[in-house]
Amino acid sequence: MKRFTFLKGGALWMGVAILLATATAEAQPSLVFDHALLQTSLYTRHFEPEPDHNNNQQLIGLELHDPNRWFAGAAWFKNSYDQPTWYFYGGREFVLWRPSADASVRAKLSGGVLRGYKGEYQDNIPFNNFGIAPAVLPSIGMQWHRLETDLIVFGTAGMMITGGVRF
Repeated sequence: MKRFTFLKGGALWMGVAILLATATAEAQPSLVFDHALLQTSLYTRHFEPEPDHNNNQQLIGLELHDPNRWFAGAAWFKNSYDQPTWYFYGGREFVLWRPSADASVRAKLSGGVLRGYKGEYQDNIPFNNFGIAPAVLPSIGMQWHRLETDLIVFGTAGMMITGGVRF
């Protein structure tokens, strides 16, 4: 039953990803470096907590951004079952509101692969073939000077708040 709910949520987010991608089809990615973002997890909550869920992800991630708001990144964290996990991804940032030159509210959409859900928990994420599963993660966040924070939703399973520094 949980797997079906997760798949329904994944289909919803995949639809959002396709809609955002087609709405910004005119923007072309470039290979020009603009800034990097080093981030960590500050808070995690599972929507339906179970006794074996870990809410202390210890995430450390690095994103490389270009001037057109495209990015690529990698993150290491402890997954919901306390297993070391990697997320390798690419994505795009969408500015929603810019109250000043040093601040913005924006949405981000990333897609990539997860590696680390193993053993008895391997089937807790869909399409986890050979220990690697696809993932699409939407987020909404704020940037103020060099500081950033994001609220990331991971399917129907939960959400995480991250904080980071641009350099």
